[in-house]
Amino acid sequence: MLIGEFEHSLDAKGRLIMPSKFREDIGDKFIVTKGLDGCLFGFSLVEWKNFEEKLRSLPISNKDARDFSRFFFAGAIECEIDKQGRFLVSSNLRNFANFKKDVVIIGMNSRIEIWAKDRWNGEDNSISADEIASKMEMLGI
Repeated sequence: MLIGEFEHSLDAKGRLIMPSKFREDIGDKFIVTKGLDGCLFGFSLVEWKNFEEKLRSLPISNKDARDFSRFFFAGAIECEIDKQGRFLVSSNLRNFANFKKDVVIIGMNSRIEIWAKDRWNGEDNSISADEIASKMEMLGI
């Protein structure tokens, strides 16, 4: 299970250290793509396959479904963790997520999210558990 919050810095080549607590669950090879809310999503190969199947089941005749699939597939790259525990984040993904130097990697159960630290701090500070709880009640949680 991918849980927790870890701060790291990109090196000059755009590499990032995968938190050691995530390495077993995410695997040596994994997929990173554009995420929602301005972050990146990271999936183990198994979880990516599950996500891919859901996207594949969307109707090709629906423009929103095509756009949604394009968003995730066009930006996706396969990453591999090197012997120092690092992986390369492509320049297009770094630009999309507005990475400068400091990033935060958070566990989201079946995926990771990679945030620019300043963007994550703004997002994290805007989360109101009480407000969200009332909305989740409508979903049966």
